[in-house]
Formats: sequence, structure tokens, C-alpha cells
Amino acid sequence: MTQNQNDHLENHVVRDSVERKAALLRMSHELGRDDLRMAILGEGNTSTRVGPDTFLVKASGSSLRTLTPNDVVECRMSALLPLMKDTHLGDSDVDAALFASRIDPNGKKPSLEALFHASLLSLPDVEFVGHAHATAVAQILCSPRAREFASHRIVPDEIVCCGVASVYVPYADPGLELARQIRRGVMTFVEQHARSPRVILLENHGIITIGRTPEAVVSAMLMAEKVANIWVGAAALGGPVFLKQEQVERIADRPDEKYRQKVLSL
Repeated sequence: MTQNQNDHLENHVVRDSVERKAALLRMSHELGRDDLRMAILGEGNTSTRVGPDTFLVKASGSSLRTLTPNDVVECRMSALLPLMKDTHLGDSDVDAALFASRIDPNGKKPSLEALFHASLLSLPDVEFVGHAHATAVAQILCSPRAREFASHRIVPDEIVCCGVASVYVPYADPGLELARQIRRGVMTFVEQHARSPRVILLENHGIITIGRTPEAVVSAMLMAEKVANIWVGAAALGGPVFLKQEQVERIADRPDEKYRQKVLSL
């Protein structure tokens, strides 16, 4: 490879990294809007892949609503993914691994949940991840009907934006154990449905949405929150009434809905 080719490749990588960071900031600000009630203070986190082994993730304690370029940390997946298999790690070990994963040793500490971001961004077709504590969704996740909410669908647009079902993760300690439980849940979902999930629901905690684009992440998050509000209202009237599985599959595979997903960057 010539020097000019090397320079061109390096410039392309830099531009892509800059563009990815800008997209991540826009997505974070959208999820952190005060009127959406998805996250307050330092709640929630976001990430995007920038290379085969690197990703950008929100720094610990930063606010989604006011996230700045300095509040985003670039990390190595290869420094975090092996932790999933190590059963002898304590909190201090995890902290040390998070600091060691940074590309810039002077950067801020990555979010503790960078662990599950690394795992999710290693999936095919996943380029962006968003995590929030959406109010209406959390109402259901803190109730005895949380698993029902994950496994059923009640309106067609929920299928278009959120997929045929959601991954349900029973409560796990935030950090390494939660990342492990999420990975298990996602792998089981892929085996059962032969497709990646779009929504992951964390019992007594919050929601994660994943996709190829920031629009896919935000759309799934907003639709899940809208449906949760409908769900709670329908539950007060004796429901909700769930769509049948054949109806769900029909919507998921319709050519017109596939086209709409493409137009909406879902």
C-alpha cells in the first residue's frame, strides 16, 4: 500500500470516527430530552461502534441531555469482552478493566454499562445502542406483568419499530452480572427467532434499544414508551388484548413494512 493510500485510509477512519461521535451526541440528546422523561441526571447511556475493536460510549456520570464530545470515551472491546467469562472478578477488577479499555489513558471513566455495550456492538448489524429508564416502560418492568410486556405485541407499529418480541432480562446487579445476563438473553432470542432483537427489557431497571442507525435506536425507544402507556391504560380496562402470533409474523414480514423500515432508517 502506498503512502497516499495509507493517508487516504487514515483520513477516512478519522472522518468516520468524527461523524459517528456527532451522530452519537445527537442520539443522546434526543433520548435525554426533558419532555420525554427517558433519563434524568446521569441516567442512561449510549454507544456506537467506530472500528473492528473500538467503540464510543458515554462517560460515567455524564448526562444524556447535555452530553459533549469530552463526555464520550473510546474503548477497546477486546479489553472488556473477556470479562464475561471470568467468574472471579470483583468490583475493583471491573473498574480497573474499564479504565484499561480506554484508547486515551487520560480520558474519563467509561460507564459501568460499557460492558453490555461492548457485547451488543459485537452483534451483526448493530452499530448504535441506547439505554434509558423510560418512565412508562419502567412502570411495567417494576410490575408482575413485565414478562408479558416483553413477549407480546399489541399494535402493528410496535412490531415495525420494536420487532416481533423483546428480550426479557430478570433483575441483575448492574455491571458485569447484568452484561452476562443480557448476552445470554440475546443469544437465546437469536436462536428462537433467527433474527437479532431490537429491544431488551431489564426487570426493575430500564430499556435498551439497538440497531444499525441512531434513528432505529430512537424509534424503538419512543415506540416502546408509547406502547407502554397504551399497555398500562388497557390493563386498567381489563386488557391488553394481544395480537396473535400469526398476525405478528405477518406484519414483520410484509413487503410494505420492510419498505417503510428502510425509508425510516430502521
